[in-house]
Amino acid sequence: MQPQPIHLPSGNLIADRRFEWARDLADKGDLAGAADLLTQVLDLAPDYASAWFTLGELREKLGNPDGAIAAFEQARAADPGDAHGAAVRLARLGVLPPVAMPVGYVRTLFDGYAPAFDTALTEGLNYRGPELLLRAVQAALAGRAIKFGAVLDVGCGTGLAGAAFRPYCGSLTGVDLSPGMLTQARSKGIYDRLVEAEAMTFLGEEAARGARYDLILAADVFVYFHELMQMPPAVKRVLEPGGLVAFSLETHDGDGVILRETLRYAHGAAHVRTALAAAGLSLVSLDSASTRSEKGVPVPGLIVVARSA
Repeated sequence: MQPQPIHLPSGNLIADRRFEWARDLADKGDLAGAADLLTQVLDLAPDYASAWFTLGELREKLGNPDGAIAAFEQARAADPGDAHGAAVRLARLGVLPPVAMPVGYVRTLFDGYAPAFDTALTEGLNYRGPELLLRAVQAALAGRAIKFGAVLDVGCGTGLAGAAFRPYCGSLTGVDLSPGMLTQARSKGIYDRLVEAEAMTFLGEEAARGARYDLILAADVFVYFHELMQMPPAVKRVLEPGGLVAFSLETHDGDGVILRETLRYAHGAAHVRTALAAAGLSLVSLDSASTRSEKGVPVPGLIVVARSA
């Protein structure tokens, strides 16, 4: 599943036109020619973030990591909001430690995905995160009927997890960074409330107003978090006593966190256990399961359910 390429115009029509020519060359396989043309573009528009970022991508593919790093650093400087995710690329190249995904990058990324998201994910990547989360929550209830009062879907996207859990909710709230994703979710008519916000900010605001939820879902959301220590405490503050949090994430054989080539974070099982315990959440289940495939190969993952005391 590929997002639409990001293009932040330079304000110079000649530079913008040559940038498009460079991308066309790259699409046709002439990476070196495209890189040369981009250096000419940047002579015309030195603060052209999209050109710097694209040049970084090309240099990386051409086996020039030092040149790629320099270009990504320039892209980041030219666009402080980092809609392209230059900081993530620098982390992948080892220049930066694992970093929080820039808000502007995540929003732009998923706005680009939104129109074809459901089809690409369920048909192209064999996505089954909501189904696996529902099974895990059912198992956590140990035979009791699955019914919740207030449910929160963090990073709700287009509403795939919300649709799976809607029959079991008294009320369903969804929060997401991407207005494009929220438009798709709204069209399904399954949420009682949809909010455009960053997850941690939203959870803090909900705690401040005294909101409480019986179940909190996060389907493939934490793959965009470089660590989990901040999230469980924020979740616990808005969970009813005995309430559940259920989430899916990608994993690896080590204990810590790694940034995969797909630019998604994979969390070791020990890291997950530590983060939950530090927040005072009791682990109910932690099961190995793949929620999606990449190039036909299942991506290692975890399905996790925890309970608030």
